[in-house]
Amino acid sequence: MLILILLITIAYLFLIGSFVYGFDKISDFKLTDTSPKTKFSVVIPFRNESKNLPQLLASVVALNYPKSLFEILFIDDESTDNSVDLIRTTLSNFDQLDVSVVPNTRTTKSPKKDAITTAIALAKYDWIVTTDADCELPKYWLDTFDNYSHTRQLNMLVAPVTFKAPDSFFQRFQLLDILSLQGATIGSFGIHKPFLCNGANLAYTKDFFYTVNGFEGNTKIASGDDIFLLEKAVKHDTSSVQYIKSSHSIVTTQAQPNFSTLKAQRVRWASKTSSYKNGFGKLTGFIVLLMNALLVCLPLLYVLQIISLKTLMYTFSIKLLIDFLLIFKTARFFNQEQYLASYLFSSLIYPFFSVYIAFASMFKGYKWKDRAYSK
Repeated sequence: MLILILLITIAYLFLIGSFVYGFDKISDFKLTDTSPKTKFSVVIPFRNESKNLPQLLASVVALNYPKSLFEILFIDDESTDNSVDLIRTTLSNFDQLDVSVVPNTRTTKSPKKDAITTAIALAKYDWIVTTDADCELPKYWLDTFDNYSHTRQLNMLVAPVTFKAPDSFFQRFQLLDILSLQGATIGSFGIHKPFLCNGANLAYTKDFFYTVNGFEGNTKIASGDDIFLLEKAVKHDTSSVQYIKSSHSIVTTQAQPNFSTLKAQRVRWASKTSSYKNGFGKLTGFIVLLMNALLVCLPLLYVLQIISLKTLMYTFSIKLLIDFLLIFKTARFFNQEQYLASYLFSSLIYPFFSVYIAFASMFKGYKWKDRAYSK
């Protein structure tokens, strides 16, 4: 038993340690004052987002980028609230904005992939930038994409996402979780093993999208419009997929309001892992699950006197410290270090939460945007 514990712990330590190393290998990108020239088609799928749209629309209006160089395609996925009217009313006073609101064309089991495919078919420009309706966009968002791509041959750009300032422990727990995911994302790019991205802040060329046949091969899975496309991009040309580590490109979104919606979100995320084709991504998920499952089992093993208290404490401490190092670096980049005070208590809860979500995703479907999805 001690050998098994040691092997799992060493594997986890090496994995997260490699992300810590890789994180520092991705340099912070400094925005320079250059003349913008790239044209973008910004794609925003939505369904019943009237509560979140005002903040998104305000950030759209505040974008610094020349209005003549981008369009915004809102794809309505059968909203039953006043989202469509809200978009049109709010943006009607901004004539310079090139905005379209079009209905989603459903052809698969994945509404969001259908929405993005619908938008790309209508897009005027080659660079597609995706985000979500519950997000806020930074002022120099498109400037950063433009600036970064000037001297690079790129097919895809992955950019940072975090949660808005939390006001409860439940929200801080989610923030620390997404910071760990962002740390792993940045770190994986740093060691040239990218396997994570977030569709709330993602850009790629239309030419690339059609070259790899878009979402073909993954349309039976409701989620994964970002991860599966990243897998195709990496397979197509790894060097043309890069991460923009810039504070000017950070998109913020909302934490889930309650445990029910958090569970649904995490089960939705976890449900697609069995379909990953990226070997490193599968290995990472397996090692992380093993480590969390080990921490769930260790207290019982101690009670049964199979292991000593020293073994339990050493194992937990190793995970606690290596995770903190990665999350600290990530929180510093996002300027969210003040929320690390909740890290210790969150780290005690997280293994149980993680294992619960993993098992729930294996046996249960989930409900998202008022729609039920089976396993």
